[in-house]
Amino acid sequence: MNHIENFLNMKRIITVFTVLSVCLLFACDSINNSLELAPIDSFASGNFFNNADQVNGNMLGLHSDLRGMYQGLYMLGESRGGTYIAVPSIMGTSQDQMNPQKSNTFTKESTGISNWYGYYSPILKVNYFIERVENGCSFLSDAQRGRYLGQAYGIRAYYYFMLYRTYGGVPVIDRAKVILDGATSALDLYTPRSTPKQTLDFIKSDILKSDQYFGSDFSTASNAMWSKSATLMLKSEIFLWSGKVADGDQTPAGTDIQTAKDALSQLIGKYSLQPKFEDVFAYNNKENNETIFAFRFIEGEASDGNVGRYLYQSAWQNRFYSKEGILMGDTLDLRASGGNAQEYRYELFESFQPNDTRRDFTFLDFYAHDAEHNIIGKGLILKKNMGILNANGARVWATDIPLYRFADVLLMMAEVENKLGNDPSSYINQVRARAYGASYNADEHGHVNGDFEANELAILFERDKEFVYEGKRWFDIRRMQDATGRALVFSGAASYYGNGTPVLDYNTKAYMVLWPIDVTTLNNDPTLEQTLGY
Repeated sequence: MNHIENFLNMKRIITVFTVLSVCLLFACDSINNSLELAPIDSFASGNFFNNADQVNGNMLGLHSDLRGMYQGLYMLGESRGGTYIAVPSIMGTSQDQMNPQKSNTFTKESTGISNWYGYYSPILKVNYFIERVENGCSFLSDAQRGRYLGQAYGIRAYYYFMLYRTYGGVPVIDRAKVILDGATSALDLYTPRSTPKQTLDFIKSDILKSDQYFGSDFSTASNAMWSKSATLMLKSEIFLWSGKVADGDQTPAGTDIQTAKDALSQLIGKYSLQPKFEDVFAYNNKENNETIFAFRFIEGEASDGNVGRYLYQSAWQNRFYSKEGILMGDTLDLRASGGNAQEYRYELFESFQPNDTRRDFTFLDFYAHDAEHNIIGKGLILKKNMGILNANGARVWATDIPLYRFADVLLMMAEVENKLGNDPSSYINQVRARAYGASYNADEHGHVNGDFEANELAILFERDKEFVYEGKRWFDIRRMQDATGRALVFSGAASYYGNGTPVLDYNTKAYMVLWPIDVTTLNNDPTLEQTLGY
């Protein structure tokens, strides 16, 4: 069975740590004074590392966990970015899901997520994998060991980077204490938050180890498996963030911008934009040369259970219209009823030019009419990740969700060049040329180099159009800056709210760039301290 076939069957792989059902770190109320650690099957604990096939199966299990966390992209990376509505839609459906994130109304009692969004459970498994493969498994060749550890360190760096951008300093745990250290009480597992600098330094160390373990090996059986290229993308993100964003004792390091550029430069020439924007997301084109790493969804194996929340409900199809007054019906041939519990702001749709092919591939705009067919309300349905109709005529939500693709390389390189004081236009315009296709006109559609802030805003708005439903907007406005170096999350010019209203008010909500820890998690570990400001 090859790597791709293994991956498609990964949900059937029995992974390590059945003991985690006893205690998922901070989620449990208490830990017994003594834990029974004997494995319940032959694939648990050390028995899973006796030969190369078992190590490979374990790595597939780590990827299954990684895909299982994909909704973190929306919860942590997009929901707070100001592109969602937070009030009932014109269909009358509640938009309470992902609140208080969408309205940025956090309190210590209302945190939106809990238990560190569950990241420490898969981190524990990666920790154990690293320990066993780095210090044992003599049957592996140097190349095999390097590839597995390159993947494991890259995945762990990704998990911790998601946590860092959400909370700042977090508990840094790099050992599976229950398994490796024989932890038998809660005291053994209590872990205070590291400082932001300590946390980011740990993440940098992990991603550098990943890069070193991969060496010059860019090979991959599938873009749904972590690779050297995925590590370089994450490395560029980490060092770009480090070079621009201050957090407590972590101050921006200007030299890190060049490190980000060096990582991105290695990917130019290895990947390319697909001819059409829609080609990136085609079901029969998953292994395309634009996608660097994606969360893989396949009919009969795994589907995107989140996307239905963005789609129209069957009961409302005969009450809304196109802009031209045509009754909606089942325009998208969904053959299913969505929840319409998540909806993007119409102002985002309006920011596209009509001949930008990304607009109508990404969104279906719909309207409420009065008796005379005057428009009295506007709404959006997400089309981008609609999946396929299978052989039985049923809708299957099986569109891959890219974490990294070449368009991101180009726009991150534009951001790097802008920060270095160079002209970012050529990178922006490669993305625009693909977006406009045959109608692209450099004089009309091309970006012309401006001052730092004008360039930064142009890059942000290009990212907004390119990466809808790819979990980037909140992280973008946290990282990107105005002329004074202040994050664009505080800039009315970067907002879709209108009237110069920023996503967060700098004078009253600056502390809210970081999330509060939920009360239950705090109570379960007395060494934890609440995020400053809450």
